[in-house]
Amino acid sequence: MNTKMPRTSWTMIRDTLLQEIADGVLRPGDKLATEPQLAARFGAGRHSVRRAVDAMALLGKVSIEQGRGTFVEEAPRLTYAIGKRTRLRRNLLPQGCEVSGKLLSSEIVEAPASVRRALDLDDTTKVVESQRLTLADDMPIAFGWTWHPADRFPDFAARREALGSTTETYRSYGVADYFRHETELHARPAKPDETAVLKQHPGLPVIVLHAVDVDPEGRPLSTSRVIWAAGRVKFIMTGQQDDRD
Repeated sequence: MNTKMPRTSWTMIRDTLLQEIADGVLRPGDKLATEPQLAARFGAGRHSVRRAVDAMALLGKVSIEQGRGTFVEEAPRLTYAIGKRTRLRRNLLPQGCEVSGKLLSSEIVEAPASVRRALDLDDTTKVVESQRLTLADDMPIAFGWTWHPADRFPDFAARREALGSTTETYRSYGVADYFRHETELHARPAKPDETAVLKQHPGLPVIVLHAVDVDPEGRPLSTSRVIWAAGRVKFIMTGQQDDRD
């Protein structure tokens, strides 16, 4: 007689671990047991364990980091309101997040055609191209590029780093305020490099945001393309003027 016990299904492994996260047995930042350890615990094959953990990653409950292991993420989804006066830090700070940013690169380059059109530039005007990474509670939520006319803002990225605020940086150039003129959003599958930067599951999508900001006279100041982790932020559109930062 065959008395071998049936192996635990991957869905049971997933549901048990999700319940442990919900109950606080596994807390944000905790490292999950290894595949062999989980397989031994649940009396399951490593394929079932891998499938269960992968399903949890797609739900945004854990983060799989190559070479380090799998960690409980349970990061709250942030709300980012887009209105006439859109300010990233002002949007996220009331939600109890520690918002930080990191300048990845900055250089003066020939303006791509799409940037020239957005900023209403001629073919000879160069732009300051800067790339930044944005984090909330040390978790990457977005990264992207911003372009400013180099003849008007030749050292914008350096000033932004020194002043810590886009609003204050514009003021240092004599621009009293700025407004969101145009926002375009679309979702698509994440590319491998985007998955790595955002530390998210390869199966999760990203949200691509294109924007143009203008001064009070309607003159274009900047255009940007930002890649957002779709599982960590939701966008709302508002007709209200957001507070200044």
